[in-house]
Amino acid sequence: MSDITTPRTSNEDLTKRLTHARYPRSNNYDVSWVIENQMGPNALWLLEWLAPALGLDALRPGAHVLDLGCGRAMTSVFLAREYDVQVTAADLWVTADDNARRIAEAGFADRVQAVHAEAHDLPFAEGSFNAIVSIDAYQYFGTNDLYLPTLTRLLKPGGRIGVVVPALREEPDGIEPPEHLAPWWEHDWWCFHSADWWRRQWTRSGAVEVEAADWQPDGWRDWLLWCEVIAEESPEEWHRTMARQVAEAVRADEGRALGFVRLVGRRK
Repeated sequence: MSDITTPRTSNEDLTKRLTHARYPRSNNYDVSWVIENQMGPNALWLLEWLAPALGLDALRPGAHVLDLGCGRAMTSVFLAREYDVQVTAADLWVTADDNARRIAEAGFADRVQAVHAEAHDLPFAEGSFNAIVSIDAYQYFGTNDLYLPTLTRLLKPGGRIGVVVPALREEPDGIEPPEHLAPWWEHDWWCFHSADWWRRQWTRSGAVEVEAADWQPDGWRDWLLWCEVIAEESPEEWHRTMARQVAEAVRADEGRALGFVRLVGRRK
């Protein structure tokens, strides 16, 4: 039996529920398309929060941007549509053919190139990009002390890297998770870190000048709303199950520990 189901709520009602004053650009995207292609928190909301910190120079028309860990390429389409940049959409878990089809259907085959690549083995020359963007992915491969210098070699001098990651407000003491989150804590959540942790990690790498490392105000509320919608409306059962579990944790936490951090660094 297939795990694909039909969403229960009308597109109009979903649009009203997910229209967000802080994300006017994201409000222009079809909610069914966003729900169908999500792979975690609302990537368009997170990218729209990141973009002003990344700066207009990094996203000027015609700039070359690497969207690293792009998932199903929603963020790549967003970058091309909103900023008229040339995007390389790189992901390990989604094939290039799958993303190329989705990109073409969205009408951006001329500005977005899909690539199947692993983050530690990227097939690009030094100085290829004006900017590197990574939304809800960098935490999976970027916590290693040696990673950032190897990645930022792909930037032109003065180019910027900007990421948004699920995060903790403060680093836990010892080896145990926050007590109130213990019932939901997953082993891979240990890759969630605080803004201060990330600032220190990037600064001591010597690869970038850190221009932003901040916590998203009320980010947990956006996360909870999105999880509740996905738990009800995702066409895939495993996405609905995961969203219900994360929603329980975020609801219990109420912003005490869980949220998002935005990081921007300029290649020295």
